[in-house]
Amino acid sequence: MTSWQRFADEEPALAAAVRARFEATKHHVLATLRRDGSPRVSGTEVRIHGPELTLGSMVGAVKARDLQRDGRFALHANPGDGSMAGGDSKISGRAIEIVDPAELKDYAEATGTPSPDFHLFRLDLTEVVHTSVDEGQEYLLIQVWKPGVPLSRLARYNDGPELVRRLP
Repeated sequence: MTSWQRFADEEPALAAAVRARFEATKHHVLATLRRDGSPRVSGTEVRIHGPELTLGSMVGAVKARDLQRDGRFALHANPGDGSMAGGDSKISGRAIEIVDPAELKDYAEATGTPSPDFHLFRLDLTEVVHTSVDEGQEYLLIQVWKPGVPLSRLARYNDGPELVRRLP
């Protein structure tokens, strides 16, 4: 299981940028898998609770049923006004439902969740991608983090013989 805390410990600057994107607005886009394997997108909210990135849902919501059946997900932070200010963040991994009553109670109390009936998922991170525009406005900087793999930094240009270049 790869927690948000592990990601933040390994890549603190990147984690701060990604966290800022997810905290800049309330609603984001979650992709899950339907029973037939086709994608489903849903609006969602996420929270960092303790060391974990979490996702809550109303009881019986289709996104919750999707995640219970197949925990694979992709999460795209609301990109804001389209200016790329602050970048664009995406996370993928596996959602694991939290069913322990004590953990659910702790979460509800800590977050002010009004209903005692809700689904709660801990997000096991397998990839975090943050795309931003470099300071000189010359290229897109694409940073990719995966557990146990060194951070990948790529520059994506609009022209030239090398559209993508690996950065140190």
